[in-house]
Amino acid sequence: MQVALEAALQGPRGANPLVGAVILDPSGEILSTGHHRGAGTAHAEADALAQLRDRRPLPELSDCTMVVTLEPCNHHGRTGPCAAAIAQAGIGSVVYAAADPPAEAAGGAGYLRDAGVQVRSGLLPEQALDLNQRWFRAKAQGRPFTTLHIAQTVDGLIAAADGSSQWITGRAARLDSHGIRSRADAIVAGTGTVLADNPRLTARDAGGHDLGRQPLRVVLGRREVPAGAAVRGTDGRFLQLKTHDPAAVLGELAARGAGHVMIEGGATVAGAFLAADLVDELVLYLAPLMLGAGTRSVGDLGISTLADATRWRWDAAEPVRTLGADLRLTLEPLPRSRHNERP
Repeated sequence: MQVALEAALQGPRGANPLVGAVILDPSGEILSTGHHRGAGTAHAEADALAQLRDRRPLPELSDCTMVVTLEPCNHHGRTGPCAAAIAQAGIGSVVYAAADPPAEAAGGAGYLRDAGVQVRSGLLPEQALDLNQRWFRAKAQGRPFTTLHIAQTVDGLIAAADGSSQWITGRAARLDSHGIRSRADAIVAGTGTVLADNPRLTARDAGGHDLGRQPLRVVLGRREVPAGAAVRGTDGRFLQLKTHDPAAVLGELAARGAGHVMIEGGATVAGAFLAADLVDELVLYLAPLMLGAGTRSVGDLGISTLADATRWRWDAAEPVRTLGADLRLTLEPLPRSRHNERP
């Protein structure tokens, strides 16, 4: 199971949980390892099965065991149900760490038992649940997994005193952020950012060309978005939500089928989502610049004393990256029940 947990860490966070799977022969030797690479790709179980195709000699699969960090799903999404794939492959035994809480995905263990597969659960469940604690929370709240993107100077500013902000981070960091955009179902900015910077909010390649898959471009706020604003585009994938309520925004996007939302707004929007405890992942690009004065990266969180500070930890799935002269840091918030922990 530890190998499966390590495999899960290779996947990207977003609309789906991080999942890893390992297939063992009767002697306990690892035959294959799989993980989920993001929405629309093969789930970890299917990935592990695919790795067996070129392995020779291959033992009788009915004598083999699949170890997986999360109960195999039993529903049709962008891919087929993993429980059915495992049963059809002829795997004789499955061991999973933790149950899959969302109702639409549950039932995989029962399906496998009905198909004659031996099923056991509860191996390292705390580690498996902790790996996806914010994803589970988002699903329980009926909202998308939410990533907040901030590009700032080392002294925490996103614009100079004169308002200039392009570009604080370098090309490599900006290209990396477009990779996150390409995985998100929707990207959100406030009217202030739109009116000040006129962003396109599209996912683009190294040449500046739009990628094939684009997120819904969402602007929140009551001020009108100009007819000629770049964010409107020409593809119909633009939406303005005339509210300042982060929960209402995520609720509307969930109703439209979004599983992963990326927040690209300025300090006010970032602060609103943070204050509402609706950020599941913070991707922070840190540039080796100091301005001293200017626009802070995050607005008022309503915190007046250190004891009330929100606490975060480094994301084990995303080590610190060096991108040109910049650093990428990825964090997730700790539940308030665990605020005595240190990152």
